[in-house]
Amino acid sequence: MTILIIWLVAFCLIAYFVNDRWNKGVSQGLDKVLPSFLKSHGSNRYLWVLTLAVLGATTLVQPVEMLLVVLLLGLIGWAIMALASWASNKTHH
Repeated sequence: MTILIIWLVAFCLIAYFVNDRWNKGVSQGLDKVLPSFLKSHGSNRYLWVLTLAVLGATTLVQPVEMLLVVLLLGLIGWAIMALASWASNKTHH
């Protein structure tokens, strides 16, 4: 129960501060980091506020699990890229 309360407090605080500072740099910073098809260009404000709040609160409460998820997603992405590269080389011959 304590973890839930900590998560909810972190979620509310992160959501408040991201929403408050959206036009002061959060939107532009998000656009610098994301690929072109995910860029917000200032729109989808509440979707990104909620997304960043959930990710931030979960990282604060369970940092090891988040690190493992990021590593797992990185390995899966690397394997997919390697498989696509291998398949691409096979089709040209």
